[in-house]
Amino acid sequence: MTASYLIRINNQKANTLNELRTGLSQANDASIFYHTFQSLGRHHFLTEGFSNDFAQWILAALNRPQLAERLAGLDVRDYVSLAELRADMVRIVSEYCAEHPQEAEVSGFEPFYFCECAEVTAPLGAPAQSLSEFREGLKRLSTNTLYYHFLISRLRLQLQTNDFSLWLQSVMGREDLARRINRIDIYTNTLESARDEMVRIVSAGEKTRAGENNHDRG
Repeated sequence: MTASYLIRINNQKANTLNELRTGLSQANDASIFYHTFQSLGRHHFLTEGFSNDFAQWILAALNRPQLAERLAGLDVRDYVSLAELRADMVRIVSEYCAEHPQEAEVSGFEPFYFCECAEVTAPLGAPAQSLSEFREGLKRLSTNTLYYHFLISRLRLQLQTNDFSLWLQSVMGREDLARRINRIDIYTNTLESARDEMVRIVSAGEKTRAGENNHDRG
């Protein structure tokens, strides 16, 4: 599958940390998704800096690096529900506001505007039924498709895995490849380099299995 995202700016904004805390509590799930999971997809070509919009705004508009780093330290791959992610972000901002009440009311250089996105998916019509077909399919994937199957699939599956690893393990019986692909760090890779790493992992897995088959026949 591939996916596109239609972005809409809401009429909700924050000028201070207290207002951001309120906004995090009241924003809909589509907005939380946009500023965290979707933000990581939008900035997939960056391997440095903060990947979620909240942390970036706190650093750039409020100059609060300590809080920004705490929010940026939340790894979206650890979450299978937006409610859990939202709760952790509200907790971190609330704790900071309680510890620094004067800073909580300081206005930023510019407001934070809450946005949201609607997902539109479409089938690519290119199924894979073997490791070789899967490897060739990976090579042709756009970053949108890779993002859909590798990152946001965790929310859809409600599992700490991705579509590729789930298929490799449950259909192909290759838990070794599934585990290695799921361990690829999207924060230190771009989506393109993550895709290249997947291709290398699958190629090595094909050679390993071929070697085992030859050994058995021998």
